[in-house]
Amino acid sequence: MNKLGYCIKIINENLGELLNETFVDAVQFKIFLKMVDASLHLDQNLSFFNGDNFLINIPFNLLRNSVVVTSTIEIDMSKKIKSKIEALVTN
Repeated sequence: MNKLGYCIKIINENLGELLNETFVDAVQFKIFLKMVDASLHLDQNLSFFNGDNFLINIPFNLLRNSVVVTSTIEIDMSKKIKSKIEALVTN
């Protein structure tokens, strides 16, 4: 089973890739893009924590000098589920 994924990359000229994240849910992806846009417009750090396993803090001076690239990709859900199961079994 394949599903459409939404990717966001934030790339800094000096430091390289600051963020490379894929979202499966289009609504979450749009909310995250609005957070990035708001950080740039309000001259604030990009800070986010989902309460579980996703923490981001990119200072504004790095974010301002970075390129934000978005794209859509096709995700093979069977491989994703298999890798999650393997991770659970080994832990």
